[in-house]
Amino acid sequence: MYKQILHTPEGVRDIYNEECRRKNRVQELMHKVLSSYGYEDIQTPTFEFFDVFSREVGTVPSRELFKFFDREGNTLVLRPDITPSIARAVTKYFTEEDMPVRLCYVANTFINHSDLQGRLKENTQLGAELIGDGSVEADAELMALVAESLLKAGLSEFQVSIGHVDFFKSLLREAGLDEEMELELRELISNKNIYGVRELLEPIPVSAGLKEAFAALPNLFGSVDVLERADACAVTEDARRALDRLRKIYDLLVCYGYEKYITFDLGVVSKYRYYTGIIFQAYTYGTGEPVAKGGRYDTLMDHFGKPAPATGVAFVMDRLMSALSRQKVKTDEEVQKVMIVYRASQAERAIKKAVELRKAGRAVELLPERIGKDYEAYAEKNGIREILYTEEEGTL
Repeated sequence: MYKQILHTPEGVRDIYNEECRRKNRVQELMHKVLSSYGYEDIQTPTFEFFDVFSREVGTVPSRELFKFFDREGNTLVLRPDITPSIARAVTKYFTEEDMPVRLCYVANTFINHSDLQGRLKENTQLGAELIGDGSVEADAELMALVAESLLKAGLSEFQVSIGHVDFFKSLLREAGLDEEMELELRELISNKNIYGVRELLEPIPVSAGLKEAFAALPNLFGSVDVLERADACAVTEDARRALDRLRKIYDLLVCYGYEKYITFDLGVVSKYRYYTGIIFQAYTYGTGEPVAKGGRYDTLMDHFGKPAPATGVAFVMDRLMSALSRQKVKTDEEVQKVMIVYRASQAERAIKKAVELRKAGRAVELLPERIGKDYEAYAEKNGIREILYTEEEGTL
């Protein structure tokens, strides 16, 4: 019984002490970047009506949702994705707004992954949504925001890989594949399985040029030069427009000065079906999963009654913190911690000194003296940089 009470369920974990302090500090640093771009905070409920994340919306599959019922019998879910929640809130509270809406958040998401996948079921996300601006400049702003935020978090080596869903979708429309084959093709392309793509499409009555375009997708990734190679595969007008938009985004990122962090991947796909334009993922050393992801979703707002173009990004903080730890990136602490070890007879002096130091911006931990205790080891373990003692009159 005690073992069950003290342990967390599969897929969730406790975060405490230095790890929690570092995570909060990184979130604070990144949040300042979002604020500097004009994004205002929003908080949405941890659980919503099921319809907010339904299949029609195009978010996480129903089988991966944590579902329960309220007293009236309504089906509720723990949010697996924050973007639909914000889309709902914008429809409700910004109905008359005819200017772009910039919102940012820090919140946890919940996805009921299979236990065999080894991924956390609860993750902290920090993100931003730009609603009401369908321009290429808005896409570039999000990419610049991603790069600047990751730099502020402490990363120096990372890549933001950008694709465009219309490039792939336009080929799908031209091929006329059924849903089952489309899903299989998505999986093969996502896994960079060229031979699997060729084998799947071999018996399908579509043009040889279209088959070659699909087979080329897994290799269409790399620097900006890949956009030139992709021209040969752009067999539809929508695909050509997608490439043109990616070129414009890159040109704008040169203006921002972040082009060195940008790569392109025309074969990138996402399980979120609401994406309509650019789609991107940010990678760094120390984790095989993206530390940031997002894209353009110009039709998602339609489901909530306020049609509007939109784009957004979500940083997966638990993955980012894991990467920072494995790369041994040190996070600058805003407050330097001090510990005052005092004898009972010196309590008043210790308190006055603590008040003085706290007013000066220091974090102070007061600890009554205990014979035989290793205060140096305790300080090292808890990130305390300085120890003051009140052993004798005049100390402090």
